[in-house]
Amino acid sequence: MKQKVSGNMLIAQSGGPSPVINQSLVGAIIEAKKHKEIKNIYGALHGIKGILGEDFIDLKKESVATLKAVANTPSSALGSVRKKPSPEDCARIFEVLKKYEIRYFFYIGGNDSAETVHIISEEAKKSSFELRCFHIAKTIDNDLRENDHTPGFGSAAKFVTLALMGDNLDNRALPGVKIDVIMGRHAGFLTAASALARVYPDDGPHLIYLPERPFSMEQFVADVKKVNDKYGRCVIAVSEGISDKDGTAIAAKFSKEVDSHGNVQLSGTGALGDLLAAEIKAKTDIKRVRADTFGYLQRCYPSVISTNDAREAAFVGSTAVKQALKLQSGSVAIRRKPGKKYQVYFEAVPLSSVAKETKHMPDEFINSEGNDVTKAFIDYAKPIVGELPVIGRFAGKKIAKK
Repeated sequence: MKQKVSGNMLIAQSGGPSPVINQSLVGAIIEAKKHKEIKNIYGALHGIKGILGEDFIDLKKESVATLKAVANTPSSALGSVRKKPSPEDCARIFEVLKKYEIRYFFYIGGNDSAETVHIISEEAKKSSFELRCFHIAKTIDNDLRENDHTPGFGSAAKFVTLALMGDNLDNRALPGVKIDVIMGRHAGFLTAASALARVYPDDGPHLIYLPERPFSMEQFVADVKKVNDKYGRCVIAVSEGISDKDGTAIAAKFSKEVDSHGNVQLSGTGALGDLLAAEIKAKTDIKRVRADTFGYLQRCYPSVISTNDAREAAFVGSTAVKQALKLQSGSVAIRRKPGKKYQVYFEAVPLSSVAKETKHMPDEFINSEGNDVTKAFIDYAKPIVGELPVIGRFAGKKIAKK
């Protein structure tokens, strides 16, 4: 165990916002206030960009009422950024950290954010600068390695589940084909969560397509026709990151925009949904075909929050501070305890094991046809998402014609 270091704390948020990212922020702030080694608590506005510009706010003086309100508010309260620091940026960051006597640095974000923390931590070691760097996990995509699931996923998955419940009811009233395109570049967890919308045997989504399986347009059309012939309608959930057999994302063919980490922009366009709808119209006799792209909707929707997700996000934030007082650097992972009862614990893991690379849906979560999920996934996701509304339906006993 390393000795505790006295100094100031800096915390920032990065990447896509989430419904519970501020739970982690406030969890870290509240925990930091308990330790005399942490003198001042600063928040950098818009992540690394704010550090480079010395754009800080004092978080230690915020009232308990304000902290509670912020914790229960979706999106990034400090503002976010997508920026990978260059060697020149790192040099400037260290100048700023030393200037403000920062000894504890926390960055809330996904795998790209973990990579940023790793870069800063390694540079600190090279410079023999005593800096405790901790990554606080966040991503609605649920694709961080080392984690059973990540803060933000449960609430975003709940939004997706409720949206598909509503779409299924709409589609049952006015039958046709409905396509919903959902976030998920390389991992299909969020799209897969749509399966929790099913209450009755004929409920949608009837088909689910994930990035983990090659997407065939011919098979897609055949699948849709088969379901439509059976039920007279078809609700489909599709990950924005579905790719062809060569691994090229279908949506990438319509986007040339990339971020500083080299990721092709997939969200923010309805092109994929329009393409899939057009194929069904062109190759079947189904007349009513509609498509919606959720885009960023699931990231910051107020009030649709998973109870477990909010609680765990706060614990990840507070645990990061506790671990930083003992360790040089790391990331806090959520682990699930074995057994039927849902229980989790939190553990510090090396930054290198979380940074850059992502995880995917396990094979046992995807059906053999590649167009649905298995019961194993349902069992995995249910406690993370939490309680859902009761959906009623008439028994359907028809009166004989006179």
